[in-house]
Amino acid sequence: MLQTLAKPPLTLRLCEPRGFCAGVDRAIQIVVLALKKYGAPVYVRHEIVHNRYVVEGLKNLGAVFVKELTEVPDDGQPVVFSAHGVPKSVPAEAERRELLYLDATCPLVSKVHKQAMRHMRLGRHVLLIGHAGHPEVVGTLGQLPVGAVTLIETEEDVEHFAPANPEALGFVTQTTLSVDDTAGVIAALGAKFPALHAPSSDSICYATTNRQDAVREAAPGIDLFLIVGAPNSSNSMRLVEVAERAGAKASRLVQRSIDVPFELLHGGMNLAMSAGASAPEIIVDEIVAALRERFDLRIELVQTAVETENFPVVRSLRETPLTGADMAFVNGTR
Repeated sequence: MLQTLAKPPLTLRLCEPRGFCAGVDRAIQIVVLALKKYGAPVYVRHEIVHNRYVVEGLKNLGAVFVKELTEVPDDGQPVVFSAHGVPKSVPAEAERRELLYLDATCPLVSKVHKQAMRHMRLGRHVLLIGHAGHPEVVGTLGQLPVGAVTLIETEEDVEHFAPANPEALGFVTQTTLSVDDTAGVIAALGAKFPALHAPSSDSICYATTNRQDAVREAAPGIDLFLIVGAPNSSNSMRLVEVAERAGAKASRLVQRSIDVPFELLHGGMNLAMSAGASAPEIIVDEIVAALRERFDLRIELVQTAVETENFPVVRSLRETPLTGADMAFVNGTR
């Protein structure tokens, strides 16, 4: 009788918090509720959140993703704006066409918009620290008139920036940046422009900070750190960088279990995993199951915060009921 070989041991440090944040949860809820209230199709301008699994799941429910409002027909069906926020010109165009629109912009992104507008009302030129071309940055730039905002990406940009009035500057940041990188840019701005005004509260969102803190705590002594997320997800890509800076020998972004480099894994390794704020928990479960098939897996939980935030959906959808299956999808567990 053949004896079953023992699986090699593998330790996995699993970060918490990880995965969906309250803003992502709210955005997905808005699309699901709109489908239940209005029926398919529900149009969604851009990816509702940066995750292929979520987008494909919503497509299967009847969502139709478009790049611009010009692709939305005048058929009376609603269009949803993504969690990243949109320039003011987008809802203005929707109103001109009398489209029914639902704004799923994360409330913390909306807070940055208000911070930027407050700087402008107080006569300050606005500096937006962020990544060029990211949908959130495009949306924030589009809140103010052309020329009222300057995008700052790096400390080198600070060196080259020469404002008309150095005494009247205020900054805001993209919500999903690396806390460490942003601190360096802000310090450089403060050193060059002592009169620089900060926003009334931190622009980087709690979920970004919490996930980076957990990764930073888990990284020392790790051979490979897996970050579940999408390559166009800013907060996920920042987690990859944070893991390596905090002591992991290597870090890799994975979208599904098929992306895990199992050929590099061996018994006795120390592995860690987290997930970006737009990555559903079902993919984490999928990867854990794949590891259990190959290894005698021991999981260590690294928890640095407990998140209780909850953002209500838009008022017009609050009376629409969600089933248990709907909530499982919204919560990323199916």
